[in-house]
Amino acid sequence: MASDLRGAGRERRAARHGDDRQFVGQGAPLGFGSTKRGERFQAIGRSRGGRTTKIHLLVDEHGRPHVLHLTAGQASDIVAAADLIDQSRPSARLLADRAYDGDALRHSLAARGTLAVIPNKINRVNRFPFDPEAYKLRNAVERAFCRLKDFRAIATRYDKLARNFLAGICLVATLCFWIK
Repeated sequence: MASDLRGAGRERRAARHGDDRQFVGQGAPLGFGSTKRGERFQAIGRSRGGRTTKIHLLVDEHGRPHVLHLTAGQASDIVAAADLIDQSRPSARLLADRAYDGDALRHSLAARGTLAVIPNKINRVNRFPFDPEAYKLRNAVERAFCRLKDFRAIATRYDKLARNFLAGICLVATLCFWIK
């Protein structure tokens, strides 16, 4: 009896490697991307802190958001800058941190007639003039982020879909900054 049972498992395993599905086209995704299904379309990315989303804001001098943009957590800030700038009206100056320091962005701002108040990156060879007194006004952006993140659903992103998360941010921004 022992000789009959020894080969039983091998036959079953061998059948598993063949095409034993009833519907050949059905099955789990093959995992050609490094993200789960649909994750790359929902502004969810991987960074050192885990799965995150970046919120990019363009605010006025009073700290009121005018343009919102979501990107995945590992995306560079300079990538979202072109979308933010295109969706806004030209202004006298744009204040941004050094993550937005790039030649293409500086040239596009100059073409719009906007003065770029962006500190130079440490590794920049050709330095641009920088006004540290005007840069002090950039705290309006940081205060806007702090005010938005007072709401726990925004700070921790409870929403699975990017459109729902963006709608929540817009609702909170409307309540905090536009209705007084």
